[in-house]
Amino acid sequence: MSGDEGFPTVSANWKRRAFIKASVGAVPFFFSSGLFSLGKKASVSQVKIENIEIFPMRYPMTGYFKFFTGPHGSQGRAAVIVKMTADNGVVGWGQSIPIAKWAYETLETATIALRDYWRPVLIGRDPTDIAGAHEAMDQAIAPGFTTGMPISRAGMDLALHDLVGKLRGQSLAEMWGQPKGGPITLSWTVNVRSLEEVEGLIEQGREHGYQNFNIKVSPDPEFDVALAKKVREIAPETFLWADANGGYDEGTALTAAPKLADAGVDVLEAPLRPNRISGYQALKRQGALPILMDEGVISPVELEEFIRLKMLDGVAMKHARCGGLLSAKRQIELLEEHGLMWLGSGLTDPDISLAACLGIYGAYGLTKPAALNGPQFLTATVLKSPLKVSEGRMAVPEGPGLGVEVDEDRVRELAAQAKQQGK
Repeated sequence: MSGDEGFPTVSANWKRRAFIKASVGAVPFFFSSGLFSLGKKASVSQVKIENIEIFPMRYPMTGYFKFFTGPHGSQGRAAVIVKMTADNGVVGWGQSIPIAKWAYETLETATIALRDYWRPVLIGRDPTDIAGAHEAMDQAIAPGFTTGMPISRAGMDLALHDLVGKLRGQSLAEMWGQPKGGPITLSWTVNVRSLEEVEGLIEQGREHGYQNFNIKVSPDPEFDVALAKKVREIAPETFLWADANGGYDEGTALTAAPKLADAGVDVLEAPLRPNRISGYQALKRQGALPILMDEGVISPVELEEFIRLKMLDGVAMKHARCGGLLSAKRQIELLEEHGLMWLGSGLTDPDISLAACLGIYGAYGLTKPAALNGPQFLTATVLKSPLKVSEGRMAVPEGPGLGVEVDEDRVRELAAQAKQQGK
């Protein structure tokens, strides 16, 4: 635990906690330009979290998407809904959305972390102290290289934001002192097993009003280039976003990037696994395409380090990946401070998590198409007024907190179905 000079080293996790603590100061619910802004101190500061209920479930799906295959993925889109109740009766809702084929978190581990580790340390706390809640969760499940179990944690973070917004009568944008923004233009995901599927899938997207398309690529660069050319030919005006999900090795990525650029791709996301630092540096130096990172960018600490190491041109942002809105907001601000790109992405978000995506992307003025494909693949909702796609766009919810009203009977119904089926 010591450096070469005999002095203690400072871990990234310690720095992250110190950064949050320093940003909070003596008034945990107000920042002028820090991690989180709730506005002026209000009487709700005396409210405490009285109870947290956890509902594991699976949303039914349609269509083919590579992350939802196999014995678990084919059962439906895993999610854990969080109901957080204050001692004055106000309820905040959150949602964790693990995907075992995308990251290491599962429906089972998310349920355990939320119910048995974070629930006990958050009950009795002031919900407006969101940064303090994250510190408490760090004490219950220690960070490793970065935030521990961030996809699971995002469910608590969203519930806190929803609860505080309802207590204060403010939307996410109002909580942060930002304009509401929106509507958010969406991008249709083209994930195919053969080129013969492309035209029909794009036509399906157009029938729903979509004009922009993102493609899943790797590990075969020859197929990927052909796919990109075909999509660009069919949809010449599209913002064409290629996502490799870390599926190339360095040599393949360096060869593929110029060819994908020639085929009409606009940005290349996650060409390598995030620990391939020198590979990302080589791709950025090559400059064939803007290189976005996704997997592996969890807290603001590693984002700052990756920027310093010149590994990226931007980030495909998703609050679910990085532990919730608190971290996502700061990361967007960091990228903007450094003049780097950020695009709106997601993890096939169901309704509650999708509402949070729309809220933060609207508040920070996203104009590029967002790869939010929950509406493309999910066939159920727990909202009383479902979020709707109109002409390839979605409006930012306008109510307090996340802006949506949850149908608790439907939540319990889906949770009961999952329990009965042993999922």
